[in-house]
Amino acid sequence: MLRSYTRSVAMSKKLLLALLAVTALATAAPRKPKLVLAIVVDQFRYDYLTRFRGDYVSGLDTLLKMGAVFTSASLEHFPTVTALGHSAFLTGATPSESGIVGNEWYAREEHRTVTSVSDPQTTLLGAEGEGSSPHRLLVDTVGDELKIANGQKTRIIGISLKDRAAILPAGHMANGAYWFDNDSGRFVSSTYYFEELPSWVKDFNQSRPADKFAGATWLTRTMPADPKQLYPALAASPFGNELIEAFAERALQAEQLGTREFPDILAISFSSNDYVGHQVGPDAPEVREMSVRTDKLLGQLFQAVDRQVGLANVLVVLTADHGVAPVPEVNMGRKMPGGRIPSATFTNAVERALNNRYGEDMWVLSSAEGNLYLDQSLIAEKKLDPAEVEQVAARALMAVPHVFRVYTRQQLLAGNAFDPVGHRVLNGFYARRSADLEVLLEPFWLFSENGTSHGTPFGYDTHIPLIFMGAGIRAGVYTRPVALNDVAPTLAAILEIEPPAGSVGRVLPEIFNP
Repeated sequence: MLRSYTRSVAMSKKLLLALLAVTALATAAPRKPKLVLAIVVDQFRYDYLTRFRGDYVSGLDTLLKMGAVFTSASLEHFPTVTALGHSAFLTGATPSESGIVGNEWYAREEHRTVTSVSDPQTTLLGAEGEGSSPHRLLVDTVGDELKIANGQKTRIIGISLKDRAAILPAGHMANGAYWFDNDSGRFVSSTYYFEELPSWVKDFNQSRPADKFAGATWLTRTMPADPKQLYPALAASPFGNELIEAFAERALQAEQLGTREFPDILAISFSSNDYVGHQVGPDAPEVREMSVRTDKLLGQLFQAVDRQVGLANVLVVLTADHGVAPVPEVNMGRKMPGGRIPSATFTNAVERALNNRYGEDMWVLSSAEGNLYLDQSLIAEKKLDPAEVEQVAARALMAVPHVFRVYTRQQLLAGNAFDPVGHRVLNGFYARRSADLEVLLEPFWLFSENGTSHGTPFGYDTHIPLIFMGAGIRAGVYTRPVALNDVAPTLAAILEIEPPAGSVGRVLPEIFNP
């Protein structure tokens, strides 16, 4: 343990020396980097930076010492889930512009539930099944604008365990997006990007990197030996993040990122923090352990980037896609509010109310965690007023204990949501895809039946880290409120390109060296 700590300290010192050289080279304004390293740590609350600060000795330590650290960065959309955070990161758009209204939603025109990246026109590469793509993303990214500006000479790669977390930040014109397949234990992609996997990906998969974690331990947990059980279990362990980092290093080398005339983008999302966090909540020792291990992995990644590109030529931006609520039972033990309400409660309440008012029928087409899609064809067939039907349903929902607010489609179409909570709900509304009724529970109350979750407009879900680090970036602590949407226009200013089409954020000139 002491040797590991000593090695981490030594690594941190090397990184600090490299960053001091960056500072010395800084000019009056940030110069174009050769590589943008865009990092998301899934479900990494802002307070993980402060609560575990004394344990960080590597990558996070370097970022906190040498970066521009925003202490009041927030998500300005609802719901606060993975797809929305990752799409906002490099588009600067809210769901009202991007069309990414959830991890999944009911697509009325397809008469089925779809995911944010599902694409039946593509095929999975590296495993069996339907592929994924960014075709449901209505706007472009920083990477797309960069490719347009330089004749597609930029190379863009997205990597994660989750398909949506790899695909959405990388954008429409990416050279590749890669995610982990739980059935095969391989990194996969889709025919949207190419007809077959690049040879370097095949070689990486051929080495069976996931198999080495069979029987591995962390804290009191032991990984399964059977590959069929091992592969899906890796996500909720630090070893999932280790796979991401190893694959990212291989991509860095094979794609020769940051070694050409034009800037490249490597977008990485570390997913395992989210899977562990859902199981145990933010107060568990496993979350601290995941945070400390993430610090070390970031240090390894920075060293690999420094060897190939030189940190003086790299711009790093790190953030999270959302936070997480405390486990309700833990909160109640602290005499704090909180509890659980099954999602079926709300569907049943709406069905009863509409049946009583308009006659027996099936009124709800789809529902998940407070998003209810009504059968609009049925409402039209019965010649009913949609606004009235929604109001009847909303009153029934508001009668359920611990419901905080209910927003109807007609209310949001009219823009009738004015306070900070309503503003975030409006930002998350895209009429063609959003539900007819949005149910918000009181703070600390959850739809999930076990563990914990996220998705609310409250601080524990919206307060995220945001750190920029690189040449021309003024290190320091910045307390003024900013939004995740500010990342894309700020990167566009540094790269001297047009901001993405849907960007609603602002440039953060305070971090530029004078």
